[in-house]
Amino acid sequence: MLLSRPLFIGSEIYRRSTYGQRHPLAIPRISTVIDLARALGWLPDAVYIDSPRAGLDDLARFHDPAYLAALQRAEEERRVDPETARRFNIGCNGNPVFPEIFSRPATACGATLTAVRLLSETGGGTIYSPAGGTHHGRPDRASGFCYLNDPVLGMLRLLDEGMRRILYVDLDAHHCDGVQDALAGDPRVLTVSVHEAPRWPFTGAAEDRAGGNAVNLPVPAGFNDSELAFLLDEAVLPLARGFAPEMLIVQCGADALADDPQSKLALSNRALWQAVASLRGVAPRMLVLGGGGYNPWSVARCWTGIWAVLNGFAVPPTLPPVAEAVLRGLAWNHSKGRNPPEHWFTTLADAPNPGPVRPEIRALASFHRPHLSAIAVAGAAAGAPSA
Repeated sequence: MLLSRPLFIGSEIYRRSTYGQRHPLAIPRISTVIDLARALGWLPDAVYIDSPRAGLDDLARFHDPAYLAALQRAEEERRVDPETARRFNIGCNGNPVFPEIFSRPATACGATLTAVRLLSETGGGTIYSPAGGTHHGRPDRASGFCYLNDPVLGMLRLLDEGMRRILYVDLDAHHCDGVQDALAGDPRVLTVSVHEAPRWPFTGAAEDRAGGNAVNLPVPAGFNDSELAFLLDEAVLPLARGFAPEMLIVQCGADALADDPQSKLALSNRALWQAVASLRGVAPRMLVLGGGGYNPWSVARCWTGIWAVLNGFAVPPTLPPVAEAVLRGLAWNHSKGRNPPEHWFTTLADAPNPGPVRPEIRALASFHRPHLSAIAVAGAAAGAPSA
């Protein structure tokens, strides 16, 4: 049985939760996407699933029980002692203690686990969970604003249930170090990451194959729409087709957009939409996650547009008043937010940002071309048809 239409998994927990007034994740994200999609008539109750919270047993498939207990104590007490902070990286290094420090990431994990269960039970379909994509989380510590790692938990669940070929494509501006390290050397998973270099966490060099099942595409500042399209056509899609995945997971961090303050990349949201559209056909099952994104307007417009792509909805050239009102209701305590351009309120789609495909981008594709045959062989060994 196939899912008859894409499903959206969300939660109201994100509407009232913030990392703190001065944190990059002080901004509303998931709640705005839900509101904007509903204002456009794109999110009827029939396709919306309220996310459950993942239980401790589910989380302990990847995360240290002592770390999970520390997160729960931090939520209850609203503080951590110095030893807990040092041991688990909580309350420091960009990973603050906030009121939902356990329940919020556990809800995002619950969404991903729900999605993979539904998709594994069907012959095909698409599920969107923009709260997912916390790709830096480590088994026993917080990292990069990520307290738990929902992509890893989802993939481990699929592998435990016997799935043999999972393709994970990460389009966030930051390298998916937590995902890559957790699954390094497992031929059943192919991890492909397009990310800015040099950029924290300063991992994901092109030469880093993580035991043979990772392909890293570190790109320079100014990375434009034409360059992403080139890497998709010349590297990502050939790798995907050779691997022939049963499940595709795409992490769509919006911090690679030109309007985001946490990277120096220059993509329009149209480029990410086209990437998602191009990848749709490579596997019968598709899970689309969010990730980074630190400009509330660019995140809301980008991620709502991804939902449109997954459903085949036409994006209007200008937003109707009810949708515009959602965007005008946002505020951002950042220099870019003091005088927002009018199109952040009135449109969903950015102006395209094409440009030359620079030699270093072409070199990346050439570097990975010899790996295509090895990926196809690995896919065939795992039960895929020959490329």
